Amino acid sequence: MLAIRSASVARQCVRSRGVSLAVQAQRTYATQQRVAKFEGVKNSQGNYTVSLIEGDGIGPEISDAVKNIIAAAKTPITWEPCDVTPILKNGKTAIPDAAIESIERNKVALKGPLATPIGKGHVSLNLTLRRTFNLFANLRPCVSIAGYKTPYDNVDTVLIRENTEGEYSGIEHEVASGVVQSIKLITREASERVLRFAFQHADTIGRNKVRVVHKASIMKLSDGLFLNTAREIAAEYPHIEFDAELLDNTCLRMTTDPVPYNDKVLVMPNLYGDILSDLCAGLIGGLGLTPSGNMGDEVSIFEAVHGSAPDIAGQKKANPTALLLSSIMMLRHMGLTEQAAAIEKATFATLAEGKFLTGDLGGKASTDEYAQRIISKL
Repeated sequence: MLAIRSASVARQCVRSRGVSLAVQAQRTYATQQRVAKFEGVKNSQGNYTVSLIEGDGIGPEISDAVKNIIAAAKTPITWEPCDVTPILKNGKTAIPDAAIESIERNKVALKGPLATPIGKGHVSLNLTLRRTFNLFANLRPCVSIAGYKTPYDNVDTVLIRENTEGEYSGIEHEVASGVVQSIKLITREASERVLRFAFQHADTIGRNKVRVVHKASIMKLSDGLFLNTAREIAAEYPHIEFDAELLDNTCLRMTTDPVPYNDKVLVMPNLYGDILSDLCAGLIGGLGLTPSGNMGDEVSIFEAVHGSAPDIAGQKKANPTALLLSSIMMLRHMGLTEQAAAIEKATFATLAEGKFLTGDLGGKASTDEYAQRIISKL
């Protein structure tokens, strides 16, 4: 009886998310079709318009620092402020219409940290943004920073996380008192999309190996679908070596010696990517040094994944490095590679120099002093 009821509820939950497997089977990507391509156009002044979500807490301070650095690099960007203060539509957390229109029009956004009120009836704003714009891939590179020593040297990992389903599909219910069931949703369509992006990104950054991280040994149908889809996609990229590894083995080996992963792009379902990307951030010194990009076919949003740090908000103590590195990823996505390279070189030089670092990096510089030092090196 319990099994019958669970299966019935599961079918209802899947239907409630608008997932039709028959339709999905027809919505596959053409071979070699470019995934998550930037389609923005310049305005009459010759600039790209970028939606800017400053965020909460330290968000406005680090956003100002990033804007100043990008302007100093003579980057052809016009910023459009974007308010994503959540609203409730039909009892569900939603993004204001004006914000949605801005991001859809500009095709790209830069986002500072957002705080989700606890116990106020709102789900995560970050999750809401991903669902609103169907941001299917989370791209998280982690590179050792010269000037900030950790127990690990020469880390250079690239993780791509499926961003829309898996355990985070939001399909769960109470089967009986004290018994809760959460449904892990894996579809071929979403798997194919993020896997194709992984192979294309490996091509773009010059890596010739893609590895799927999975638990198909236990979740034979769900992770099995993801893994089998990867094998099919890999056949379209014969110049890229493909293999797979169990999640627990990856965690063990990466924390023992991350260097063997430097020639690979790792791609995985949602939950594993959430865990492993933060693990990799820990290898290089934390989320304050880690960029992130959420990629979609129509829109991409680049963000700082650290918290909003309300305890130091307004004190000019915040470290803007994560948001700055995310903006560099954004510029490369937009094809502004010259400015991206210049800002990246100046940023890494400032960090390696070690004289104008913020408190979290062991220095005494203010947010503005750190930003000005980077600008002086452009």
